[in-house]
Amino acid sequence: MTKQPGDSAATEATQVSPDPDEARPTQREAADLEHPVAGSPERQDAASPLAAGTPSAAPTAGLLAPGVPALGLLALGWLAAMLWSTRAVIDSAAAGVTAISLSAFALPGVISAALIAGTAFALFGAKLLAHRGRDRSTLRFVAAVASGLLIGLAAAFAIDLTYADTATTNVIAGTTAAAAIIGGGIAATRTAPVIGAVVAAGLGTLVFVVAFSRARDPLFDLFGAGETQESLLSAAKWVSRTESLLAGLVAGLLAFGYLTWSRRRAARHSAPPSLRWPAYLIAGAGPGLLLLVAEVILRIGGRRLLDLAGALSEADAVAQTSLGTSRMDNGIWVLFVGALTAMIAFGRTLGPAPLDEDDPDGE
Repeated sequence: MTKQPGDSAATEATQVSPDPDEARPTQREAADLEHPVAGSPERQDAASPLAAGTPSAAPTAGLLAPGVPALGLLALGWLAAMLWSTRAVIDSAAAGVTAISLSAFALPGVISAALIAGTAFALFGAKLLAHRGRDRSTLRFVAAVASGLLIGLAAAFAIDLTYADTATTNVIAGTTAAAAIIGGGIAATRTAPVIGAVVAAGLGTLVFVVAFSRARDPLFDLFGAGETQESLLSAAKWVSRTESLLAGLVAGLLAFGYLTWSRRRAARHSAPPSLRWPAYLIAGAGPGLLLLVAEVILRIGGRRLLDLAGALSEADAVAQTSLGTSRMDNGIWVLFVGALTAMIAFGRTLGPAPLDEDDPDGE
């Protein structure tokens, strides 16, 4: 009888096959194969975001923040524009006393711009580290702070070179550098999409505030500003509230739009959706938080300039106190309105909760 080519292999397999009871895995082994433990190689390979050869590997935190280079360039451009406008205003002052007053008035805008520029540039540095596969906490923090320091030193150097040599120049340069460094520290967190949303919304809020200044005079007339001091104060209060409310709406909508863009981009990279409602809440409140942080930097680093401006006259002292209170109120309003707007916008994207098929009552 002629043997077929597979007969010998089948015979050898039959001879070496173990007992069926011995070959069957135990109950624990079957459970481990089905649900690997947290420290097992199977679980580690499945959970690793950079698993080699898997097209569905989730990108790292830096990759989930889209448009970071564009945000960095826009933030640097805004900082340069604020420095140039502040220099033009100070140079146009006729006397040193007027220059001090105008410097105190313009410094909050410079600090806010430096804070956002440092955050945006540091976020770009963290993104480069993520692309190179070096997304470690310590290295990311050092790179972010170094990026903010670079922006701060560059801004301070530009101020020393281009501004007139006055008693306020060093104060402006120092507070600008400090704001940029603090912004770099803010960008060191792993929540890159949220930081990117805060930068985009904060930058849009600052641009809106400058654009809104052109509408203040018509709004003063609309809110009944007359020749009396009481009517002027009442109109100024309503104009400030309107500005803060609209700025908060702009901040919340921009934060929501950026996070939605980031989530869709992550979905195209087959990354699991990881943005929940806290991310939208923090991103919406972020521009207001940045304004409050800028105010703290101003009151600590720019205390000398504020004291000089307040000592010029009693009216200047009242004006500086009123402006400081207005900036604090504006930051608080932008914080709460922006957070509420982002949360409402995110809530409108949620569908109804799926029904549990195992529930007989359908509840």
